Amino acid sequence: MRSTLFPLLFSTALTCLVSAASFAGETCDALIKKGDVFYAKLQPTEALKYYLPAEQLEPDNVPLLVRIARQYRHLQTECSSKSDKARWASMAVQYAKKAVGLAPEDPEAQLAVAVSYGKLLPFQSTKEQLTCSKAIKAAAEKTIELNPRGDLAYQVLGRYYFTYADVSGVKRALGNLRYGSIPTAKFEDAAKCFEKAIELNPNRLMHYIELGRTYAKMNRPDEAKKLINKGLSMPNTEKDDPETKQMGKEVLKSLM
Repeated sequence: MRSTLFPLLFSTALTCLVSAASFAGETCDALIKKGDVFYAKLQPTEALKYYLPAEQLEPDNVPLLVRIARQYRHLQTECSSKSDKARWASMAVQYAKKAVGLAPEDPEAQLAVAVSYGKLLPFQSTKEQLTCSKAIKAAAEKTIELNPRGDLAYQVLGRYYFTYADVSGVKRALGNLRYGSIPTAKFEDAAKCFEKAIELNPNRLMHYIELGRTYAKMNRPDEAKKLINKGLSMPNTEKDDPETKQMGKEVLKSLM
């Protein structure tokens, strides 16, 4: 498949130049508010038309950098090419890392790092994934420390535990030989995180589907089916909800 990254990058760069001229005289706050309209509609390309010119005015605006990182993650969701997905995820990581570098005690900046690295993870080598996973866990735990009421940090930490709990004994032994110690985890650790995420925010379908997937691994099929069906019945509110629902459907099939 022919990569669409160059046209997308060219379009974004061109948009920035046009926007910078079009929005001359507007304040950073005004541009952010306009971008927020499209942020709420899950329209990343449109949101960036305002956020990127705003960044030119205030390059160290941490909430803005966090917003931009999220838009690049959303662009990743809209791409079909693996190379494009990897590069948009890399852009998200760059903005998130800049935000956390400026404000290490900001929970939203820490969360942006954890989530952005999670989006990059599938496109990395095993060695890179191990390093990246440590950064994800550290950022998620720091987010929880700074904001114990944030459900998304528990979601990210739950996925971390699930990933390493799901490593087979053979793969772990081989990985330990080649890369050093592979992190250990239990599905029970993941379940506790997803249960906490639901407690904090019962309105995100991803929490139910991830907990259902975890219960399936724990040989609790009836509870797994109930939770996944609960998630599937909820309306899409996040950019990657359709992808999450598809994963849930695949788990349900395996439980038939």
